[in-house]
Amino acid sequence: MTTRTDAPTRREQILGQAARLFAERGFHGVGVDEIGAAVGISGPGLYRHFAGKDAMLAELLVGISERLYSGGRRCLAESSGAGLAPGATLDALIGRHVDFALDDRALITLHDRELDRLRDSDRKLVRQLQRQYVELWVGVVRQVHPELPEKEARASVHAVFGLLNSTPHLSRPSSLPDREAAAALLHRLARGALAAAADAAGGGAADAASDGGSGAPAGAGPRAES
Repeated sequence: MTTRTDAPTRREQILGQAARLFAERGFHGVGVDEIGAAVGISGPGLYRHFAGKDAMLAELLVGISERLYSGGRRCLAESSGAGLAPGATLDALIGRHVDFALDDRALITLHDRELDRLRDSDRKLVRQLQRQYVELWVGVVRQVHPELPEKEARASVHAVFGLLNSTPHLSRPSSLPDREAAAALLHRLARGALAAAADAAGGGAADAASDGGSGAPAGAGPRAES
């Protein structure tokens, strides 16, 4: 996520331009020379920093998964140390992910399009980090909404990620309000989606209880298996 204020290193500059170009034109539509030109060095000069485009792609996609997971863990540790309520912790997690969704849209596009190009080991690492990140959220969501069963909480977290990560699919940057307003809107939508899932789960439990004398098994009805 774009939270640092110091100047990026040359390696970070290369990765930033590679992410932008890969997202705009596809992995195979960009040459090493073009990435080098974008940061003011020769294409061959890039090989002092990376073995090639495949290495850049792997570092971008593994790197963002590591940053999201480590940032989430840090968020939980800081919240615990400060004695924050679960709702405040959830707000902090959402805020961090909103920053990512607004500031690193090229990486979202890159993940959607190019993940399958990674080596098996790198792709498995990305998936493992993503699962661990989801579980951080699930634990906090269930503290805020204890009526939400674990499977439904997990599905809800994935749905919220889909909502927040939709930012690259807007037709143009001006489709969003200004950054502050966009962040506030996304935050409200995420909170609202989780609350709606919890309300539905609570209502379902109440309905099942009220049907106790109907002869129907508990939980019966037109509800999809999770």
